[in-house]
Amino acid sequence: MAFDSQYYNVGYLDRLSYQDTFVHRLDPRTKLITTLLFLFTVISFSKYEVAALFPFLLFPAIFLTVGEIPPGFILKKVLLVSPFAIFIGIFNPLLDHGQVAILPGLTLPAGWLSFASILLKFFLTVSMALLLIATTSFPTICHALRRLGLPSIFVSQLLFLYRYIFVLGEEVMRIVRARDMRSYGRKGTEIKVFVRIAGVLFLRTVERAERIYFAMLARGYEGDMPVSKKYHLTTSDLAFALSVIVCLFIFRCYPVTQIIGNFFRGIFS
Repeated sequence: MAFDSQYYNVGYLDRLSYQDTFVHRLDPRTKLITTLLFLFTVISFSKYEVAALFPFLLFPAIFLTVGEIPPGFILKKVLLVSPFAIFIGIFNPLLDHGQVAILPGLTLPAGWLSFASILLKFFLTVSMALLLIATTSFPTICHALRRLGLPSIFVSQLLFLYRYIFVLGEEVMRIVRARDMRSYGRKGTEIKVFVRIAGVLFLRTVERAERIYFAMLARGYEGDMPVSKKYHLTTSDLAFALSVIVCLFIFRCYPVTQIIGNFFRGIFS
């Protein structure tokens, strides 16, 4: 069943986060802060700066290699949501008719440059967000947010949302299987059947939410989610954070692509 395969495909991203590599062992607060710095740095470039974004591909490449994350899996996830970025930038070539000078004597259409910039920024930000989850796990990221001072109610809502998406998915699979067992051919695919399924799913969700909440209260829940594993900043965490900050500063403030191009031009000329 297609729904089953997509459900377990989502869970695979979480299973990747429990590997034992250098990236996985880093403090989650370090990875979260450096990833946020990476995202803000990438989106700070203007819409016509495309070449300046290419050095930032180094960060996803390092996470994929050191973290032993399958590149094809991350690429499929990025491509799955890429239509949103394409829809946002597809009209730029039609609306922006200017010309932008790339090199002396070389100009390119501004609309196509801005479209390429949107796609490249989208790829960098989404891939790094997925790699953060694949090397840290979403619950660990939430606990890192709590340690950084975010309100407990906000963090608890994120944890509940992530945890019970899978519970809701299992409930949907049971309902869909029951419908398939009672359907023949195209029977059971009418819109009224899906409306009934949505209603049944809503009622089951409310009932389960009440049972879970009362069970949590019986076990002493007071609004905060305790965590058994304690994280401590180490020398490796500080070295990693400092290296990332220095690289981001260099990539943002200096034309790294142009410097590398001039270097190789001088070698082969």
